[in-house]
Amino acid sequence: MVGAVPRLVIAAPASGSGKTTVATGLMAAFTAAGLAVSAHKVGPDYIDPGYHALAVSSPRGDRPGRNLDAYLCGPERIAPLFLHGAAGADLALVEGVMGLYDGAGGQGELASTAHVAKLLRAPVVLVVDASSQSRSVAALVHGFASWDPEVRVAGVILNKVGSDRHEELLREALDQSGVPVLGALRRAPQVRTPSRHLGLVPVAERRTEAVDAVRALAAQIRAGVDLAALLTLARSAPRLPETPWAPPVVETSRRPVVAVAGGPAFTFSYAEHAELLGAAGAEVVTFDPLRDEALPEGTRGLVIGGGFPEVYAPELSANEPLRKAVAAHDGPIAAECAGLLYLARELDGKPMCGVLDATARMTQKLTLGYREAVAIGDSALAAAGTRVRGHEFHRTAMEPGAGATAAWGFIHPRRRTEGFVQENVHASYLHVHWAAEPSLAQRFVERCAV
Repeated sequence: MVGAVPRLVIAAPASGSGKTTVATGLMAAFTAAGLAVSAHKVGPDYIDPGYHALAVSSPRGDRPGRNLDAYLCGPERIAPLFLHGAAGADLALVEGVMGLYDGAGGQGELASTAHVAKLLRAPVVLVVDASSQSRSVAALVHGFASWDPEVRVAGVILNKVGSDRHEELLREALDQSGVPVLGALRRAPQVRTPSRHLGLVPVAERRTEAVDAVRALAAQIRAGVDLAALLTLARSAPRLPETPWAPPVVETSRRPVVAVAGGPAFTFSYAEHAELLGAAGAEVVTFDPLRDEALPEGTRGLVIGGGFPEVYAPELSANEPLRKAVAAHDGPIAAECAGLLYLARELDGKPMCGVLDATARMTQKLTLGYREAVAIGDSALAAAGTRVRGHEFHRTAMEPGAGATAAWGFIHPRRRTEGFVQENVHASYLHVHWAAEPSLAQRFVERCAV
């Protein structure tokens, strides 16, 4: 039945509590038990969904990890996007972002895990880092469970428990909280995932190690968590009345080839983007700028999303045949963040494609946050005046930061121009979720079909 998807939101009091570890382990454990699991992540994060997709991969088929961001897509699209992604699943697990009640800065609950949980009418399981507390855990859980009566904190998983005695003390304290303990996990350094300047190292860069880590997480979850109780809790979620989201289909006689950058250097992409391009009439083909020396045959458009070109600058630079092919490409190009760097003249002194007369370099400054923006001029991606909400997340800088015609004019949180529009190129640091503005994909494919 549409809308009747068993579901749980895996949240935490704060970042670093272990919700990614627990959520990924739960996804893998339930998948290993034979369930078709749909994986979701609150917020704009691209890396966690890669681990989620790995965790829910099974002989029954692969599912992408999907994002649910109420700022980027609007609260009204959260349930429809969830139902679209969870179609045919036996269980959906949603990993939260930051602390349960942390949302877009200065905008109340917007885009918080709590906000998404309410929009999905989903029970919340709180992952608590118990490493430095015992009886105080009851006060912590009570506070989170009672803060917003519309948020149903229905269970606790204790993480980083030190010993059997420690677990006993924690359970005794929580007995009177009214929130049941559904699992207790010991510290397990062997399943930690390495991080660097923008978070976890993506799956695509360490697939063999990631597979082993996910298996270890599943084993740890099976040993320490009551999976049957969690499944019963997930099945208690009420039916959602919304209609599943679907990419608007454009009838066309032409199917231009749109090449989408992938591979270890370009791992940041929302699953809905390829679906939107396909529905708009494109034949979507993936290429790897690290290894492929030519663009896919018949390429009319290029989509180069986010990732870590700064990590792979020497290898990207060494692939001169592809750099020249990109520079010679005369069709539409839509580039975000990593794609912007790849189109520059050079990155950290290494030659790139030279499509843009700009240079890029690593810095110590982290640029991070939600943005509201408007398209400055007409481009292959957006008509002038198109308003979007996006997200910036990088430790690099471009010189100059904007072209003669900028890609976007930021209107919140502060006004400035950013990015480049020239001929058929639209390149910017701003990550935009196209499901909120399907006209972007449609316009891009239309330009590719000319």
